[in-house]
Amino acid sequence: MTLNEGLRVGIRVRLAADLMLSAGPVTPEGDAVAGFLALAAGTEGTVERVDEHQQQSSKDVLEYERLKSLLDSFGHQMPEGSRKQLQENVAALEPVWIAHQQQGLRVTVRVRFDNGFVLDGAHAELFTPA
Repeated sequence: MTLNEGLRVGIRVRLAADLMLSAGPVTPEGDAVAGFLALAAGTEGTVERVDEHQQQSSKDVLEYERLKSLLDSFGHQMPEGSRKQLQENVAALEPVWIAHQQQGLRVTVRVRFDNGFVLDGAHAELFTPA
């Protein structure tokens, strides 16, 4: 079972790889400079939230959906030449549609680590079951 299949709020997870976080130099009041934060692989925590994000459709995917719907709804009423051209257009866009379907949902999580740090919006692939 992959983590994504069993991913839910409350389960224990472990960071699968070293993770370095930095938004560039952080300068609080004064001249003190903070660098970056590193979390070691194996750091454990608890999932607080799971978010699924729908993939954004490309222009080709939207065009495939439009043409396929047109073909399915009205193809039987179209003249032979128009229907054949529409079928060819749908067939040409089908690989893009299949690739889009295989991508599935993107899953992000909010994890509260045992050391008190919270990582939000992290890709679920960064974690393994603890």
